[in-house]
Amino acid sequence: MSLDTFFAYVGVYGSVDDAESDYAAIKELHTEVGLIDAYDAAVIERTSSGKVKIAKKHETPTRVGGVFGAGVGLATGLVVALFPFAAVGGGLLAATAGGGAVLGAVAGHAAAGMSRSDLKELGEALDEGQAGLVVVAVSDLEGKVERALKRAEKIEKKELKAEQAAIEKDANDAKG
Repeated sequence: MSLDTFFAYVGVYGSVDDAESDYAAIKELHTEVGLIDAYDAAVIERTSSGKVKIAKKHETPTRVGGVFGAGVGLATGLVVALFPFAAVGGGLLAATAGGGAVLGAVAGHAAAGMSRSDLKELGEALDEGQAGLVVVAVSDLEGKVERALKRAEKIEKKELKAEQAAIEKDANDAKG
């Protein structure tokens, strides 16, 4: 089985509104370019108690997230690898039936697709802001994605290698 090369982009923001504006710009880029299988994205915010919450997320249906029906793609998996107790809206991601196991499988693959030092750098970058935008996109879109993150105070970009067939198998096995 072959590894697919993606890039993970982390934009650091002073406000959730700025992160959501760039999230919308990424979505528009996806629609404008006409790609079907192009990206996963997650807007994260730091709550007043200091916890990390996923405020908004997008997983392309024909990629990892849509296959499971659990709404978990590589961007969400990467957020959970960086912040294991991240929540979506009011609840923990793992709270859905079988969601914890599926999430663990995707997060494990996302983390395994990067070096420890890259993961550490991404986590530290996100710790600097009030909000963040994590985008995982195919490698040939990198310049366009970077330009769409206009409101970011800081952008980190790291290569992520993932084998979609293996992720699907592990997540399906986790679902039971």
